[in-house]
Amino acid sequence: MTTQPENQKVSSYIIQSQEQEIKRIALELHEGVGQSLYSLFTGLQFIEKAVKEPEMKSYMGNMTNIMEKTIQEIRLLSVELHPPTLTTLGIVPAVKSYLKLYTSTYGIEVTVDHCGDEVPLTERENIALFRVCQEALVNIARYADTSSASVIFIWDKDWLSITIKDSGKGFDVEAGMEKSCGLAAMKERMKLIGGKCSIASNTGEGTAIEVLLPL
Repeated sequence: MTTQPENQKVSSYIIQSQEQEIKRIALELHEGVGQSLYSLFTGLQFIEKAVKEPEMKSYMGNMTNIMEKTIQEIRLLSVELHPPTLTTLGIVPAVKSYLKLYTSTYGIEVTVDHCGDEVPLTERENIALFRVCQEALVNIARYADTSSASVIFIWDKDWLSITIKDSGKGFDVEAGMEKSCGLAAMKERMKLIGGKCSIASNTGEGTAIEVLLPL
């Protein structure tokens, strides 16, 4: 019979393997596909300038605009998969970077506050925290029916607390846990790095998700 620690080891291995693959895909999108599309974009711009016939020039202009939009979408997808700042600068800059994409996509304004001195975290901890924040924010966009939310980082010498709050329509937490794999995944991710995730919500009163990580 498989014991609880063994189950956690298996879950941890699966999640780490998935994250490594996500990181690889994000890098390939940004550095590989993104750069190739940019080369095509500059080529289209060069051709557009050389074309004299008005109808063809207009057509080339439309193609250039489509290519520019595609490059932007690829870059945004890369950030959503794995923000480069997550590895280099840490969780707070990564969440702020993600929120630019989030607001432009969903139209929800999110304020970010933090107090205390930021402490360097391991890559594993940064990834877990980022995925929990990402899942919480996507759930707000899908279900909360609100135009604003907040993320609060509190750094203490012994722990880090992150609270994601909204003033939307809320939900029944017990029923939500039975239906949503995402909520269970947030708790599991925090458990695997020695932290905790709590969810507080009432119908009509919004939702607050707090994660706590010992430092």
